[in-house]
Amino acid sequence: MERKIIVRVRDGLHARPATRFVKLAKSFACDIEITKGAKTASAKSAVKLMLLSVMENDEVDLKTTGEDEATALEQLANYLQDPQAGLDDGESQAVAPAGLKAVAASEGIGLGPVFAYFPEPIAPDNRVISAAEQAEEVHKLNVAVVTVRQRMKRGAEDKSLSPADRAIIAALSEIAGDEAMQSEMAEAIAGGASALNAILQVSSRTADEFSKMGDTYLKARADDIRSVARQIALAVQGKVDADLSNIPFGSIIVADDVGAFEFTRAPLKKIAGLVCAKGSTTSHIAIIARTHGIPAILGLGEGIEKLRNAKYLAMDGKTGQLIPEPDAATKAEFEQRQKQAQSEREALKAYLSFYPTKKDGTKIEVAANIGSADEIDVALAAGAMGVGLFRTELLFMQHRELPSEEIQFAVYSKIAEAFKPHSVIVRTLDIGGDKPVAGIEFPYEENPFLGWRGVRMCLDRPDVFKPQLRALLRAAIHGNIKVMVPMIVDAGEVRAVKALIKICADELRAEGQAFAAFPLGVMIETPAAVFAADELAKESAFFSIGTNDLTQYVMAADRLNAKLAKLYDVTHPAVMRAIAMTVEAGRKAGIMVGMCGEAASRVDLIPKFIDMGLTELSMSPASIPRAKATLAKLFESDIEL
Repeated sequence: MERKIIVRVRDGLHARPATRFVKLAKSFACDIEITKGAKTASAKSAVKLMLLSVMENDEVDLKTTGEDEATALEQLANYLQDPQAGLDDGESQAVAPAGLKAVAASEGIGLGPVFAYFPEPIAPDNRVISAAEQAEEVHKLNVAVVTVRQRMKRGAEDKSLSPADRAIIAALSEIAGDEAMQSEMAEAIAGGASALNAILQVSSRTADEFSKMGDTYLKARADDIRSVARQIALAVQGKVDADLSNIPFGSIIVADDVGAFEFTRAPLKKIAGLVCAKGSTTSHIAIIARTHGIPAILGLGEGIEKLRNAKYLAMDGKTGQLIPEPDAATKAEFEQRQKQAQSEREALKAYLSFYPTKKDGTKIEVAANIGSADEIDVALAAGAMGVGLFRTELLFMQHRELPSEEIQFAVYSKIAEAFKPHSVIVRTLDIGGDKPVAGIEFPYEENPFLGWRGVRMCLDRPDVFKPQLRALLRAAIHGNIKVMVPMIVDAGEVRAVKALIKICADELRAEGQAFAAFPLGVMIETPAAVFAADELAKESAFFSIGTNDLTQYVMAADRLNAKLAKLYDVTHPAVMRAIAMTVEAGRKAGIMVGMCGEAASRVDLIPKFIDMGLTELSMSPASIPRAKATLAKLFESDIEL
């Protein structure tokens, strides 16, 4: 990401403010460069930075590249635009404490007293049980599972909860009752572990498996496993967890972790903010926070210890900025930012039902990327015009065995119903060796991103692929479902998928099952698909450009490798040319071309993508109102504010 900035730091970046600027820059993982004129320096080198001789009122170009680039750009830009930056300690508190890294998970400004929430950790009892005790321990485990699920069922009946909250509780209840995990726990008990130790061992192992996944949605499920396991472990001991029911109005929760179920049971209207050591933007607590407009900063790790004893906190859920014990001036600043943020939110509401339309009458769809049915309400509340990417991997990962056709049909139907008449583009299973699922044995691969994954695996495993295609055909009668296939490299693969769809349709017809045909599209994410776009367009109803993978494949740069973050750049001329070539091939064939990578939400790139000819942009729900506002300005549309 890149931004031009007029430096307002008093007397410029001389030794003291330069040192502090570098200290802040080093708290981020991304690469950071600052350019003045023809000279460029790393923002993480005080010496190089001072050699740039950046003075007050100079214009500089600040560029961040990597996993936390947005947060870094925002905080560093704020520093450069603050005349008080670099003053002695006590004179200013303009930036977050050094070394405090975080994930900006839910927008909003929080300011209030800290409510420290640090329940006692659960320690294993290290008992080795006898064969005679095993039946009793299994019984204790089963009773604990039932107790937790009943508690969750009662919690879901709370009328103050949103449908999304209830869906999240239902998902947690499924985890609690997962038969495969219970079976593993029973096996551990048979091996001599107590019920408590079995719960902790199996849940820890399962959570670790999720934590190693490359997909952020799947990584986030590790938190769910740990949260549910904690509840079961407490129930085995006859205990209940500390709760948030007594939180004072206007408080900011500071915690190592807050389980999604515990969070939904809290008086959410009283909470002014949430700060946790664990969690990510795709955590269920992040989804709940966004649903209820609660600012949230997650993933602090050990940095939470700096806040454990704090009494008062200022936070920005958009940038990840945290200031413990803010002084009067900082409080006043954050109060003003709260008012400004509220004004911006109110202004963006005008775009919720806005349908961007170019002057020539071409409509631009702004849709949502979602990973589960839990996110339906969040997407609708953001003004999503359908779903541009429904990732089906999580549906498979949530089960300890392959989800049946009926389970898949229920999920796809629910999403189709929720968004009709808008389209819901479902991506068929995009699973490889980096994120395996139960029921599919993946061979060891040196590079699973270039291996047996996506459509390659699905075509080899019709026993996995056919139930998904049958479920999608049946769900298509409930809404405007479209289906796209990942990892395509030639038209033969598309034809093979079409042939399998025909077999599924013939089977359903013979069985007397109701179904409807759906448009079949291709996800453009490999260089081969770009070069074969003209041929692929003849076989496809639409294209959807997945910029995340397309960028890493074009640049030969692993998007998960922080050392290569500088190369992983969607604005690189090669990547932008690949996008333009794809759009041109779609235009010539008369098919829709959309984009479902994170680049689709970048307000600096949206005008370029529209100019290329994209007619659909799909992004995380939180980005939708701002993207619509950008399009309204671009098209000079009159919006009633």
